[in-house]
Amino acid sequence: MDVKLDLTSYVRVLKLASTPSWEEFSKISKIAGAGIILVGILGFTMYAIMSFLPA
Repeated sequence: MDVKLDLTSYVRVLKLASTPSWEEFSKISKIAGAGIILVGILGFTMYAIMSFLPA
């Protein structure tokens, strides 16, 4: 495992990274929130169906 090579790779990625604009951040937040809500609704639906089925 070459630690020096790994560190230079990490530094290169950090130099290329930039702070997103407010518009970009807002769009990503809305998409992530919609995904979380969708998974929650799906989980609740599965729970509701399983609780009404006889054991």
